[in-house]
Amino acid sequence: MTLRAFLFTMAALMAAQPLGAAAAEAVDYAADARSIEALISANYAYLDRFAGGRMPMTERLRAEAGRVDSQRELLRFAERALTLLADHHAITGASLKDSWAVFPSYGDLWIERDAAAYRVTAVREGSPAASAGVTPGDRLLAVEGKPAAQAVADFWADLGARGGGERDAFAARVLAAGRRDRPRLLTFGRAGQPARELTLPNLYAAPRGQLPPVTSSTVGREYRIRFNDSLGDDATIAAFDAAMGKARAGQRLVIDLTDTPSGGNTSIARAVLGCFVRRPTFYQVHNLPAEERSTGIGRQWVEQVLPRKGRYRAGPVVVRVGRWTGSMGEGLAIGFDAIGARVEGERMAGLLGAIYDHRLEQSGLIIKFPTERLSATDGTPREKFVPEPLASPR
Repeated sequence: MTLRAFLFTMAALMAAQPLGAAAAEAVDYAADARSIEALISANYAYLDRFAGGRMPMTERLRAEAGRVDSQRELLRFAERALTLLADHHAITGASLKDSWAVFPSYGDLWIERDAAAYRVTAVREGSPAASAGVTPGDRLLAVEGKPAAQAVADFWADLGARGGGERDAFAARVLAAGRRDRPRLLTFGRAGQPARELTLPNLYAAPRGQLPPVTSSTVGREYRIRFNDSLGDDATIAAFDAAMGKARAGQRLVIDLTDTPSGGNTSIARAVLGCFVRRPTFYQVHNLPAEERSTGIGRQWVEQVLPRKGRYRAGPVVVRVGRWTGSMGEGLAIGFDAIGARVEGERMAGLLGAIYDHRLEQSGLIIKFPTERLSATDGTPREKFVPEPLASPR
């Protein structure tokens, strides 16, 4: 099951029945809530983003933690606590009916802060925002009728925190993706035109039609293989192998990763990369800061991809990426770069590291956040990898 499908299923389950009704009296939910700060400070791989090298917990949330007395309240608190990281790769293992949409898996607008404005820099292909005519360069003027800058400030104030810089861009993307149980009311501006107020369905209510894990097509002399947000789907390896079997000698091969926001697993990534190497080849560097914090001894290792017998493909390979290339999609991109393929397109999602599941002791609730740092083989952090400009028509 893909992360996207898992999140959708969990959202439905959470909406259908209350959490933890059977064992509510036996669980110290407040203890679990209070434990999150220390858990993140011990295991989060990117504490250097924060002053003092600790989770940026606020006094407001510390006070909230002591009042948590149910599974549902614990889940809501965990969502709020993880939001303080301003990290799209930090999520809970379950969700509530009105939780914020997981971004970028369920987002269609990439928004950056541009001085005092919030500018759309990418729109997801085939999404509600794209269908409504939102394009890169538009400005996000308001969310639910509230000026965008005020909406962002209120987003952080609700947590007892302050924004600024990239934290505000993070908040704008979350606000634009909206909550799972309602449409989004967003106002956009474009130079020389009046403001447009749009009501857009969220991406939980407007899922795309069923697509196979992989689609392929021949365009001129190119043979294109596109992954349909399927890097966590066990059927993807067989689908990719079947698509590769249709490639003709002399065709330029294009691997399209522009719709892989939900990530996946390394088995699928290594299966794909294994078709393009003749010998064991390094493709990704892992680092586990938590081990050094607890023992004083650093831990780092390099992962290899192995050739897949009888499946080697020679010739040029181009890999296309964009803002909806996320997590394992980004891992595949840096892996292809390591073996000599051209990786081109827009900047990727920049999701931090590899997420681990962390189970809270009392309730069993799982929270997920980056626990490993990941880098390209040349030492470039995965989230800072810059693809080449798009060199050929799509």
